[in-house]
Parts: sequence; structure tokens; C-alpha cells
Amino acid sequence: MATFNGVSDALDPANAARSTLKLENTEKRDTLIKIEKRYQKQWRESGVFDAAAPSTSDVAPGSIPSSDLRRKHPKYFGTFAYPYMNGTLHAGHSFTASKVEYTAGFARMQGKRTLFPLGFHCTGMPIKACADKLTEDVRRFGQNFERYEEEQVDGEELLPAPTQAETKEDITKFTSKKSKAAAKGVKLKYQFQIMLALGIPREEIHKFADANYWLRYFPPLCKRDLNNFGARIDWRRSFVTTDANPYYDAFVRWQMNRLKELNKIQYGSRYTIYSPKDGQPCMDHDRTEGEGVAPQEYTALKLKVKEWAPDAVKVLEGRIPDSANVYFVPATLRPETMYGQTCCFVGPKITYGIFKASESEFYVVTKRAAWNMAFQGIFFKNGTFPRDVSELTSVVDLTGAAVVGTLVNAPLSVHKKGVRILPMDTVSPTKGTGVVTSVPSDSPDDYATVTDLAKKADYYGIKKEWAEFEIMPIVDTPSYGNLAAPFLVKKMKINSPKDTKQLAEAKELAYKEGYYKGTMIVGDFKGEAVEVAKPKVKAQLLQAGDAFEYAEPNGHVVSRSADECVVAYLGQWFLNYGENDPAWRDQVLDYVRSDLETYSSETKNGFEKNLEWLNRWACARTYGLGSKLPWEPKFLVESLSDSTIYMSYYTIAHLLHSDIFGTQPGLLNIKSGQMIDEVWDYIFCRREISDELLKSSGISKGDLETMRREFEYWYPLDMRISGKDLIPNHLTFFLYIHTALFPGEFWPSGVRANGHLMLNGEKMSKSTGNFLTLNDAVTKYGADATRIALADAGDGVEDANFEETVANQIILRMYTLKEWCEDTLADPSLRTTSQDRSFWDRLFENEMHTLVHQAHTHYAATNYKVALKSALYDFNSARDFYREALTAASIPMHRDLVTTYISLQALIIAPIAPHWADYIWQEVLHKPSTIQNALWPEVPKADAGLTAAYAYIRTTSSAITSAEGQQIRKKSKGKQTQYDPEQPKRLTIYTASSFPAWQQKYIDLVRDFHAKASLEDKSLNAEVGRMGEGKKAMPFVQGLKKRIQTGEDPGDVFERKLAFEETEVLGQMLRG
Repeated sequence: MATFNGVSDALDPANAARSTLKLENTEKRDTLIKIEKRYQKQWRESGVFDAAAPSTSDVAPGSIPSSDLRRKHPKYFGTFAYPYMNGTLHAGHSFTASKVEYTAGFARMQGKRTLFPLGFHCTGMPIKACADKLTEDVRRFGQNFERYEEEQVDGEELLPAPTQAETKEDITKFTSKKSKAAAKGVKLKYQFQIMLALGIPREEIHKFADANYWLRYFPPLCKRDLNNFGARIDWRRSFVTTDANPYYDAFVRWQMNRLKELNKIQYGSRYTIYSPKDGQPCMDHDRTEGEGVAPQEYTALKLKVKEWAPDAVKVLEGRIPDSANVYFVPATLRPETMYGQTCCFVGPKITYGIFKASESEFYVVTKRAAWNMAFQGIFFKNGTFPRDVSELTSVVDLTGAAVVGTLVNAPLSVHKKGVRILPMDTVSPTKGTGVVTSVPSDSPDDYATVTDLAKKADYYGIKKEWAEFEIMPIVDTPSYGNLAAPFLVKKMKINSPKDTKQLAEAKELAYKEGYYKGTMIVGDFKGEAVEVAKPKVKAQLLQAGDAFEYAEPNGHVVSRSADECVVAYLGQWFLNYGENDPAWRDQVLDYVRSDLETYSSETKNGFEKNLEWLNRWACARTYGLGSKLPWEPKFLVESLSDSTIYMSYYTIAHLLHSDIFGTQPGLLNIKSGQMIDEVWDYIFCRREISDELLKSSGISKGDLETMRREFEYWYPLDMRISGKDLIPNHLTFFLYIHTALFPGEFWPSGVRANGHLMLNGEKMSKSTGNFLTLNDAVTKYGADATRIALADAGDGVEDANFEETVANQIILRMYTLKEWCEDTLADPSLRTTSQDRSFWDRLFENEMHTLVHQAHTHYAATNYKVALKSALYDFNSARDFYREALTAASIPMHRDLVTTYISLQALIIAPIAPHWADYIWQEVLHKPSTIQNALWPEVPKADAGLTAAYAYIRTTSSAITSAEGQQIRKKSKGKQTQYDPEQPKRLTIYTASSFPAWQQKYIDLVRDFHAKASLEDKSLNAEVGRMGEGKKAMPFVQGLKKRIQTGEDPGDVFERKLAFEETEVLGQMLRG
């Protein structure tokens, strides 16, 4: 037991956060958290986040179009990807969730009915694979793993496969500094160790051998963490996926049936990433490594051996029938260039196998390539696949060095007598077949290698003439002539095959030029564009039996069962995305380009690029959790195919069931068996009510109308927020299926993609101790400090950064601000007279109005970092400026303005920090109900003159402070100065009666751009730069532009008038 306890200590989940910030004095944090818990409880009990469409009794069905209904009763519906239930939420999940949170909070303040629901994703392999591993662990080590003996390993070791949201790495490394076992290194070889690292109690781990237990265990934790975060979620609409919920299962079956009827789901043989161990396709969410990796298709040439090299003859003697043909099989992406083959390369140190394809044909390839071919009908026939690599054996193995000098026939080559097998040190055994045909006319790598071989023939042990075959022009290009490779190698001064960087660049240039602009100058397709001729040459080779099709993963893929995947050619059900249904693809492309709000050009470009290459997608599997394919129940719907339109299910989930498993009836008391396909068609506006529908479903007309009302009101989805890594799969599928199944008015309105979240400027990693779960963050800093730090982390598609120092500083800021609000409102010295307000009062009030409008603009644009700046930091700064100015003038602050400030502060920070805001709203300002139902404040438009005066005062004050500081620094360095900080100070400020003459031409420039309604930075700045005085002119031009944009009369700006009286403002500063 001591051994197991040592392992338990090493796998303490607290170790994952060991390198994060340590807090000492937590009194202020604890005070804020106590407030947060109070308001979270109030929100839950009041059901403030439960949303509903206008009822059919308020607005009769069919009385107005659904679009008019949404205009009359504005709404917001936002979601993020439902989390996968094989662990708790980490900070990255909360970063994405926070974007929906802030937008939902802002939408509520705009008077919109707001819906933010969340379900729990359980479909796919991960849970089932982990449960099966635990079953084996229990069998081997006992129910509580008491028979396990610690395995010592050297160095850092492996951590569990990440959740589906983390797909770029399969395993991270885990070390611990808290125990002897950890210091030695504990290998997380077994699933029970992974569960310990997740914080699951040892006595409970064996329960997870039942896959369904995961579905019961993790959703409540997810809900707990998001409630503690203060999420505005309508939990009534939650559900688990898979057939564990019969209502959702019926929804998925309807979806698949209708897609099949539309011919969007088809059956056929195609290449797909495949796990031999699992015996099924391995799609993105089935992988611990290699998300986004797809099959790479090649043309596999058959280079028939004419004469073996002497060393090979010795190895092969008696091993292969004399009547059989042996082929070296290079895989090429450029079959159209095969006319120019001059040799064939092998890696001299690579071990090759000769594999039997038939009684008369044998292929020379690497074992890895042969293993892929085994799943493509090459070595195993009739659709039978091996399960283990031991089932594929070679006739003989030999090194590449042994076959150097072998004479082979190269199909299509102008060198009809054959070409030689030559050595190439840079041949990769993990790409292609390990055999590389050489076309030095068009491949810079090949040209550099044959040149080197010819120069150093003795060194390489070859005959010089083997590397000196005539290089024939094959493709003519406008930029590089008809020998592109020699041209580029010489132009880029590439001296040897070791110049890998330049060769990679040259290769890309040669390929793009040849493919897109090249013309064939030899062969049956002479005169045709390469782009046109390429498939024709390939077809000719295949028809002649000189080649066959071959595919392999274009990257390393490992399944959730730790199996290295291959590419298989097999019959399967697939969604017909891509070029095989061009009308569907183009429909989605057009929608992305014209109607979909993507919030950034990077997201739009990502969709466009993905839609141009995405192809058919296998939508069924035989292993894992999920809904059964309706027409072939031996298959399950895969996890990225049952999660494309589930947002529509949120609209009615609460009407169908009141628990996540669908065991308790919902508001309409409808049974799952009543949810036939035709009911879903009606709900989603694909058909109308009929007597037949009422009879077959047994659902009343009123209930059907209620369900449709919820859908047609909440849809279209206003915003889908997700990590940018889901653009290549989930988000693109999401668009495809919506356009296929729903009328156009219900297609998604917007997709906002965000980057990944770093922690303290570094990638989150359990192995380095730089990791936080959502529960860790909220426990450590409180909900509002976490939310503010997440808003401060960043907004774009580039990676954001959660800084713990920011979260920690926010605790002090929000606590201090709370105390100030309470204390200041209780201050009896505040002015209360109704007399005209002072200049400083008016400045402060105007600046508050400015910031309220700025914050509104930023929230509306979903730019939360700058919204936070306006709504908190700048708002605090405006208060500080007001307070300091009045203190200097010995004037108390005005109670009305202080009250206005506190009220506005609570309102404009509420989307991001709702707990603090609601406390101020209800307990400091004594409002009768929650701020969650308050509207965005309406304030007057900012006065341009006061805004300009405010900026002038701050700039002038800063200049004075800077000048004084400069004199102090000068004096501290012993330099001569008349300034004496101990003596009374005198300051002289000079004001100009006219502006410098050089400014006129820039005023004229800005006037011209404004007249064209274009003050766009790039073109305006370029013109300023061309005028030659950029250093002094650029700030001046930006100042003019800002004055116009903040509301000053352009006439005043261009007439070179200040929006305020400078001497009067200086007088106010003197008195203040």
C-alpha cells in the first residue's frame, strides 16, 4: 500500500498548478467571494437566466412572420462548443465561454431576451476507450488497484491524453516536486493513474469502468464550475449527447435521415484515416495526436527491376521466383513529370522489405508504407484488413545500400534502356514509400543530389555515368524556362543537398510555377497546361498498369487507444462535403463571403480556405458512444457529425425533458417516442401541421406550435464562439449542415473564433506546473477577478494571455473600489447644493458620458479588452482626475455626480463583473432588483468642447509633471540647474494666438479625405508620409482626425479653432 500511496502523492492534481502564482493575504479576496456566492444563489433561485420566446397566446402562430417577431421582440442567442465530459473545465474552456458571457450580459442590457444554454458532449471514442482501459486495470490490479507496484523510469514521463478540446498534442509530461515518487518519475501508463491525476478519489475510480458513469460524474462538475464563474446559463435546456438521452437521440436520427434523403450522406469507398487496432475510421475527435491530418493521395509508380545490383543478388538468391517481377515503388505527387526520370533514389541506411502483392508481383517499399498499402487492397484482398503488423510479413529485408546500382525501367521516362537506383541520404523513411523517383528537370532536390553524386561518384560508390543521364525539358514555365530546377538551383546559389532551407524554398517555387503556369512540352499531352494534363497522365499510367493509387496520412496520427493510424480504402458512410457536391460547397462559400459575420478577416479567410479543400467526411463508426445510424444500426454517428446543429435542440430541450438524460418529462410532457421525424420537420419549419402529423405523433397542435415558436424565435443563432482550431472541422461542418437542413432565414448569423489561452505568457502545461482549471482560477481569485483577467487577456484570433498578476491586482482594485463607493456615499461633506456645477463637475460628467459611449461601442464589436479599458480602468481614472482636481481646489465632490459615477460604473462593468456590479446596485445604491435586468444607461452625447478641454488639461498637466521630473533628474545627477524643489515654484505657460504655417497643408489634406468620407488610417498615413514631415505632422494629423471622430464640428477643426477657450481653461487649472 505504501507503494500505491507514493504514486498517489506523485499524481496529486495540485502539482499541475505548482508553478502558478501563490497568494498570501486573502482577506479581501474572501470578502469578494462571499459576495459572489450570495448573488449566485440569488440568481439561481430567481431563475433570472431562464429565457423564453413570446408565447403563442401573446403572439398567435402565423400572425406575423418570424423575422418580424424577432424585430418586435429583440433577442440574442449565443453558444460555445459544448465541452467533452472526460474531465473538468480548464481555463481555456472558460476563456471561450467568457466571450459568450460578456456578450450575453451586454445583450440583456440592450433589452434583448437572451439565451445562453449549454449541453454536455459525450459522443465518440474517448470515454469508451478510457472505460475499457479501466476495466483491464481493475482486472489486473484489483478494484482499488492495491496490487499495483510502482514502475520506476528515468526522466520525465507521460501524462494522459488531453480532452477533445486539446488536440495538438497527445501526451504531455508530468513531474512533481512534492514527493519522492514524483521526483523519481511515475509513468502514467495506466488509466487509473490518469484518473488520479484528474483528482478522482482512488476508491471511486473503478466506477469509471462503466462508460455511463462518466456521463453522470462530470456534467455536475461542469455545471458547478460555471455557476461559480457566474455564467448566465439557462440550465433547463441542458442535455447529454448519445442515446443516453432518447430525445436527443431522436433528434440526431432525424438529422441523419434527412441528410441521407438529400443525398448529403452517401456510401462509397474512399480513403480515410483508420485505426487498425480499433478496426474503424479515426476521425479528428478520436485522436490524441494529429487533428486535421488527412489522407495524402499519391501515384505509386512501378519501376520494374531489369538487373539487380550484385549485393542484392546475394541477398535475394532463392527468395523470389524467377518468373516474378519485382518493382521499386516510388510515390509521386507529380506524375506529369515522369517523362524526365533519370534515376531512382533510396536511403542507403533505410531497411526495405520486398512484399508479395501477387504470385507474379513483388514491391520494394518500407514496412511503414507496406502497412498502409495493406489497408488499400494491395496485400490483403476482399476488404479484409489486418489487425496487427505481425500479419504483414516481407519476403526479404535489405538495406538501401544493397540495392544501389540496380537497373530499373521507369515508366514514361525518355530513357528507355532503364535508370539506376542511387543513394540519397535525405530520403525519409516516414514519408511516402521510402523510394523516390528523380526528375532533376523540375525538382531542385533531385537536381542538387544528382549533381553531387556525379561530382563524388567514388565517395558514394557508384559509377559516375549513372548520375549523368541527360536532363530533358518536360515542362515550360514563364519564369524559370523549361528546366526550372537547374535554373532555381543556380539562381539561389544552392551548392549541395545539405542546403535544405534554400532547397525547400526552391521546391515550392518550382512546384507552384510548374503546376499553375506550366505547359507540357513532351508526351501525349504536349501543349496542354500542366494543371489539365496532370490527371490525364495519371490515368494513363494507371490504365497501363504502370502505377496504382496509394495514400497515407499527411502527418502522424495516434488514436485514443494509442494506435498509430494508417490510411484505409474502405466502404463507409460519409457526408459529401467538398468538390463532389460543388453546389452545396459554393452555397456555403457564398454565405461566408456575403452574409456571415466573422468578426475578423482571419476567421473569414480560414473558412474560405477550408471550404476550398475540405472533402468527404466519414460520419459513422462501430466503436464508442453515440446514436445509432438509423438505416444501419451497427454503426454509430461519429462525434463531429452529431454536433453540427445541436444549437437548434437547445431551443426546445426544456419543453421535452427536465433532466439531462431525458428521464423526466419537460414542460409539455411529451414522450421521446412521439418525436418522430415529421415532428422535427415541423419544429424546424420544413413542413406544416397536418391531421396526419397530429395523429401519428399524438402531440397536440398547441404543443407543436409552442415548440416551433421557440425555434423560429431563437433562431438564427446570433453568435457561435469557438477556438480557431475548430474552423477546419466543427465550425465548417456547422455551416454545411445548417444550410442543408434549415431555410435560409435560420442560417447562423455570426461565428467568432478566438485564439488559444496562454497562462502567464507561456503555454498551459501540467508538466511544467503552469496549468489552471476553471475551478482553480475561481477558487484562487474569485469569479469577477477571473472574468476581468480573461477579458484583459485578449480578443483576436491570436493567442491570448491570462496573467495571474492581473487577476491578483484586480482583487485589490475591486475591493478598494467597493470600499470607496460605500465610504464616499456616506460622506456628509459632499456638496448637495443645486447651484450651477463647477467646471470640474462638468468635465467629469462629460468624461463619464464619453466613456459610457465608448464602452458601448466596444461591447457591441465584441472587443472586450478595450471595453474593459473604457468601462473600468479609464472610468476609474476619470474619477481620480475629478477627485484630485477638487482636492487641489479644496472643493468637495458633488453628491449627485458621485452617485451617478457609482451607478454608471456598476452598469457598464456588469457584463464582465456582474457580482461586484450587482452588490453595488442592490446593497450600495439600494436598487429594488438585480442589475441582471437593468438596461444600458442612456447618457447625452459628449460635449466636444469639454472633451477637448479634458484632453488639453491632462496633456498640459502631464507636460508640467514631465518637465519638473526632468529638472529633478538633472539635479540628482549633479548637473547645473536653477530648479530647487525646496523653494516655491513659478510656472509660466505661453499660449499662441495663431498656429504654425506648416500645419495648413495637413489641414487641407485631412479636409480632402473627410470630404471623401474616408479617414482610413492606411491611405491617410501614406499620404502624410509622402509629404515629408511625418515626424511632426503625423501626431498633428491624428489629433485632427480624433477631434472629428469625437464629435467636434469639422468646420471648427478645419478653421483651426479650439473647441474651448484656452486661457479660461488654464485659469481653471490655476484655481484647481
